[in-house]
Amino acid sequence: MYERPRFLSGGDRALFVEFGDAIDPELNRRVRRLLLAIQEAKLSEVLEAVPTYRSLLVYYEPRRISPEELRAKLKLLTQRTQAGELPEPKVTEVPTVYGGEYGRDLDFVAEHNGLSPEEVVRVHASKAYLIYMLGFIPGFAYLGGMCPRIATPRLPTPRAKISAGSVGIAGDQTGIYPAESPGGWRLIGRTPLELFHPEADPPVLLQMGNYVRFVQITAEEFSRIEEEVAQGTYRAKESPFMREDESGDI
Repeated sequence: MYERPRFLSGGDRALFVEFGDAIDPELNRRVRRLLLAIQEAKLSEVLEAVPTYRSLLVYYEPRRISPEELRAKLKLLTQRTQAGELPEPKVTEVPTVYGGEYGRDLDFVAEHNGLSPEEVVRVHASKAYLIYMLGFIPGFAYLGGMCPRIATPRLPTPRAKISAGSVGIAGDQTGIYPAESPGGWRLIGRTPLELFHPEADPPVLLQMGNYVRFVQITAEEFSRIEEEVAQGTYRAKESPFMREDESGDI
């Protein structure tokens, strides 16, 4: 974590604000504090602010403000919000069927780590994961905090088509494909939840700063929830975040 944030040019209409060079919860909180401060300040010259693991990319209107003026404003906001309050996070339960046709790589992940498939599932579903950022495709949440005991390298060659809702592992990260797409993550399960719905408000189910907890379900439960999701009657279960939620099977 840098002692002071770094301001870097992102072209003729964007500015990066970097807070460090690691994936760290406190560093990410600093990113979110600045994002919230920009939103609350309602800076008319700022077009958009895009958060990442460790930085904030701020797009601005160069005809209304210079890079130097924007840097000064952002620096002041950063100083004011270093210890600011953030909204209380919540935990969204993600019902997941593990293994079989839903998670074709579960056995590989288990063998790679010297575990049984059941142990991989227990470790994976034992804690809540912080949503650091969204990216790749709409609704894809980058999650942090996976136990290194189940870390597994990506596929050497990505698959051309991954089903929406597939839960995967790549390196020391886990994530959920919100839509059908190519992908190289090792698939261990699948959820029937719809993570991205352009007509919903908000259109993205999982939000930066909240948490995800995977809950193992059966294939029969998957089919039932999938039908309820299609009918628009299913509501994802949410609960307030408790510090012990981050303490999983290590």
